[in-house]
Amino acid sequence: MNEKTFEAPDAGDEGQDRYNVPALERGLNILGEFSRETQVLTAPELARRFKLPRSTVFRLLTTLENMGFIERDEGGRGYRLGLAVLRLGFEYLASLPLNELGMPVLERLSNESRHACNLIVRDGRSIVYVARVAPPSPFVSAVSVGTRLPAHATVFGRVLLADLSLPELRELYPETRLEAFSSDTPRTVTELFDLVQQDRKRGHAISEGFFEPNISTIAAPVHDYAGRVVAALGMTMNASRIEAEEIERIVAQVCAAAEELSGLLSHAPSISMRNVVALPGTGSAG
Repeated sequence: MNEKTFEAPDAGDEGQDRYNVPALERGLNILGEFSRETQVLTAPELARRFKLPRSTVFRLLTTLENMGFIERDEGGRGYRLGLAVLRLGFEYLASLPLNELGMPVLERLSNESRHACNLIVRDGRSIVYVARVAPPSPFVSAVSVGTRLPAHATVFGRVLLADLSLPELRELYPETRLEAFSSDTPRTVTELFDLVQQDRKRGHAISEGFFEPNISTIAAPVHDYAGRVVAALGMTMNASRIEAEEIERIVAQVCAAAEELSGLLSHAPSISMRNVVALPGTGSAG
């Protein structure tokens, strides 16, 4: 068992350490002793680890318990982490920008699939790429972080418009005819609404050449704590069509990644454009 000591600072360290609060440092070090492998610790064990008097450790534990950072185990002799630690963890996740929070998820998905993976948000009538991971490929994509594309004409946009009612869509698109970017672009708000609702019921959107003829896209919604769609997570492939035997596997991968990111956001405040890093740019995508 590792033993730790709280030593007085050397004279040379006085400038660096003179603002430290020893009791606070000891309390935080005690919290750091708990882990997945060591879920329960007793006061005598902690006293031995830190070479501190049991009375000192008991006062530290009592303070942490009163603040909710630790709690007694079922037997009443040991301590384990309390809900206040979990609450801090959620607040930490909530403080991260959406793109930073989503990058590890995108990287894992791209490594597993060997396809480009993207995280998209909506800004009015446009979608904005806020994170992107792509494996090495001879195919050069015009899409990068900051690329803006029309929401109504893209698969990602269809996912991001899912929360809007028909009247809300009409308010967003008051024109009689929607601008067409391909033969698949919805021509009216009603057509767009029907398409979006089909995707919503399915739980994901999939299209081959919806925006560009040689790009196929699969996308799924990312929800916040209130169940609102705050982002679209998806995969793009340089192919005019997806092999039938691949579709089920890829859809499952994309939906699982979107659910994972939704889980991270489940206790976070609503994500808005100010929570992401978006650089101006242009490009094309599926």
